[in-house]
Amino acid sequence: MDETVRERLIKVLLASSEPLTIYQLQALVETDLKPNELYDELEHVRKTLKRQGYRLDVVPATCKKCGYQFTDRERLKKPSRCPRCKSERIDPPRFYVKPLY
Repeated sequence: MDETVRERLIKVLLASSEPLTIYQLQALVETDLKPNELYDELEHVRKTLKRQGYRLDVVPATCKKCGYQFTDRERLKKPSRCPRCKSERIDPPRFYVKPLY
């Protein structure tokens, strides 16, 4: 039986030794889901990982123009623009998994 996108996301995140962007995940998971849909899947993956004793950690998105880091963001999605300089050139957040304990 085929694995779901969420199962493949978990497998890729657990196997990765470095934080991955949504675009890297999209390629590694081999899905035709759009990045926004993949962010929604990651919200569910976060809950599943927590039940399995892991935590989905995020390297915050960063503005390419002024270097502002979106550290206080709850949502996983990439912000649309920088609150400091209003630039829309933003490096997306990167995701990785750590054990809870």
